[in-house]
Amino acid sequence: MKPKVRINFSDFWHPDTLEAKRSNPIYQLLSERFELEICERPDFLIYSCFGLNFLDHKCVRIFYTGENKRPNYSLCDWAFGYDHSDDPRYFRWPYYALYNIAPLLEPRDVEAVLRKKTRFCAFVYSNERARERLRFLDKLSRYKPVDCGGKVRNNLGYRVADKVAFLQAYKFNIAFENECYPGYTSEKLLESFHGNTVPIYWGNPLVNKDFNSAAFINSHDYRNLNQLVEYVVEVDRSEDLYRRYASAPAFVGGRPNEYIDKARVLDRFERIFTTSLLQPVAQTPRGRLAGLVRELKRYRQQSRQRSVT
Repeated sequence: MKPKVRINFSDFWHPDTLEAKRSNPIYQLLSERFELEICERPDFLIYSCFGLNFLDHKCVRIFYTGENKRPNYSLCDWAFGYDHSDDPRYFRWPYYALYNIAPLLEPRDVEAVLRKKTRFCAFVYSNERARERLRFLDKLSRYKPVDCGGKVRNNLGYRVADKVAFLQAYKFNIAFENECYPGYTSEKLLESFHGNTVPIYWGNPLVNKDFNSAAFINSHDYRNLNQLVEYVVEVDRSEDLYRRYASAPAFVGGRPNEYIDKARVLDRFERIFTTSLLQPVAQTPRGRLAGLVRELKRYRQQSRQRSVT
């Protein structure tokens, strides 16, 4: 019999509905080991960074982020995210670990993959504020046209609906994060690997701890973007060099890294669910003070929204 856990979710990317919460990939994973009851007065709240509704809950708070954010331990008891941290309250669980990696572990017909490569490089993004990504796009485009299928710099006349399918025709994909920070590896590399394209990566200087460095071009190996462009040109012009990248598995030795291990994540949650805290941080003077500060921020946000409407 699975142990029962009273739980709720708050401030995620999805609507605050029961159906959406049950579709949350964290809920789906936890359901494999625990009998979950979503309720208004839970024992554990898992919340993210897209709002401040978590302040309404005074139970044990578990912070999860798929963004480049740090936990505030005056507001949460436990945290999951990207950082390589020694804090006993923190557990590294990158957002890409929520994706299906099974296809990346299967043998590939490299020759069939290469035959589909009829286009040079893809760029599919909707965030216009990532300056390093745009700088690289401009520099690489001076060598050959880059096909931009997203909202940003779109030159196709349509928006790409299925990014992974779109990437199948491209030798390269610009896989630049929104920001550069140690540990911050989002889904961008994983999407490239699913699309059977060679990613040109920028973002996490420690990315080799996540993926096989032989399978992608790492901008952090070069002094500047000009050198990076020169190397991409070299790979593009060398059939043998490109084949070497295209043939390499996404993970070292073809084995998933430890951060994708579901059992490891579930063990961590089991430890959290069975750990008796003297007092959840939300009920401590420090937590109440931090909560009041965030409540003030929430009130100001709501006031501004009302004034706009």
